[in-house]
Amino acid sequence: RFSCRASGGGLVESGGSLRLSCAASDRAFRAYIVAWFRQAPGKEREYVSGVDQRGFSTPNAAAVEGRFAVSRDNTKNTVYLRMNNLMPEDTAIYYCAAGASFSTVAATYNHWGPGTLVTVSS
Repeated sequence: RFSCRASGGGLVESGGSLRLSCAASDRAFRAYIVAWFRQAPGKEREYVSGVDQRGFSTPNAAAVEGRFAVSRDNTKNTVYLRMNNLMPEDTAIYYCAAGASFSTVAATYNHWGPGTLVTVSS
């Protein structure tokens, strides 16, 4: 059964950087669009960024534009989220999700894995 899992979270100071990874269980991954979502305490899950099957980025959320970038390595069945200039408001659990078509709506994606916590200190 296909699955994907986010990793790479941690504690970082404001202005710092992290790279998250989304590792998929098998090559079926290559047929999917992969999106990153995040959920901060007390808030709804929100779209962050994504990448299509060919490696082209989907639009970033306005809150992360210019700071976050997504890349994809299909040979490793992995998608990355590079996060620069992190701010305390980026603190959240970050999830990756895979689906057949692009959307900023979480319910569109069929495959989700456990998230990874990113904490940005001020």
